[in-house]
Amino acid sequence: MRESWRWYGDFDKITLPEIAQTGATGIVTALHEIPYGEVWPRQRIAAVRDKVQAAGFDWVVVESLPIHERIKRGEGDLSALFANYRQSMANLAAEGIHTICYNFMPLLDWTRTDLAAPVARGGSCLRFSAPRMAAFELHMLGRAEAEADYSPEVRAEAAAWFQQATEEDRETLLRSIMAGLPGAYDRYDVAGLRAGLALYDGIGREALRANYRRFLEEVIPAAEDLGMRFCVHPDDPPRDILGLPRIVSNAEDIGWILGAVDSPANGLTLCAGSLGANPVNDVPAIARQFAERIHFAHLRNVRKDPDGSFEEAAHLDGDTDMVALIAALLEEEARRRDSGRADAEIPFRPDHGHDLLDDAARGAHPGYPLIGRLRGLAELRGVVRALSHPLIRG
Repeated sequence: MRESWRWYGDFDKITLPEIAQTGATGIVTALHEIPYGEVWPRQRIAAVRDKVQAAGFDWVVVESLPIHERIKRGEGDLSALFANYRQSMANLAAEGIHTICYNFMPLLDWTRTDLAAPVARGGSCLRFSAPRMAAFELHMLGRAEAEADYSPEVRAEAAAWFQQATEEDRETLLRSIMAGLPGAYDRYDVAGLRAGLALYDGIGREALRANYRRFLEEVIPAAEDLGMRFCVHPDDPPRDILGLPRIVSNAEDIGWILGAVDSPANGLTLCAGSLGANPVNDVPAIARQFAERIHFAHLRNVRKDPDGSFEEAAHLDGDTDMVALIAALLEEEARRRDSGRADAEIPFRPDHGHDLLDDAARGAHPGYPLIGRLRGLAELRGVVRALSHPLIRG
């Protein structure tokens, strides 16, 4: 498995020389400064690739080449947006980058309510609190339909939190929910979020699936021609949110996606944390079921609460059996090598580490600290090394 590290380029407080000390050899990055829907120019791609290579890395995965919201909504004449997307793909392939991680989450990327929830023995983690999300939806956003999305107990706790929350508490909650949006883009305020949600009125699960199928039909043939691999990232959290449907949340969803355009180029980013936050998901079983279409892996762990809340656990703790998951990925790599595939190795990265020691003072992107991810990578590396040892393989 190829040890990799997500790097936000000029937006990142962590430098490439610091990343080199983690032992990772692959970089996962993107042109975060380019607005959604515009073409990624070859010279800009080459400049990032050259910078990454000069520091001793390979640019192994693009995360992400974002999909414009109009494509997700199926809105208007999309021919120019699809053409721009395919041109960006061609430019990436021309510069030697062939794996693209992306998501099809409407409007928001990953969503958390707390960016610094305390962890036992010190440090902090990302947390999704169902009561705080309910407080935001019901009492700040004013989305009355959200009552049906939460239990009476969660709604009661949400009301109690909102009644005692200060204006600063509410602003902190809004900033936390917006923190998953990457790059240099403005975050929504409450009014802006309402306006964005209104654009999705009438778009349910089947309509969003139809728009997703159209996207795949537009880009996967180009990916095949370019020798590229696409890998969809699961929803985070893996549930409908803010009244928006989520359609990449479980094994049934993944099966539909991979069958919608049945091609080796149409694959999966196996995100253990995103899938692990859904109580119905057996993540190692999902990895085994879709093994041949896994092109990239995010290895992290979560601990779930009965009310729908969850938080980031240490990489080898939490609810997902990380050893079993890594074993499944190593088995798939072995199968690929035995079949003669040149691209047998699966790149992975440690994801959403805890803020430990002086991580908080550095001010890195939420969920992407240096020391916390270094700890996670070291733990994962140990599992990979142990499972790969001849004594274990027998």
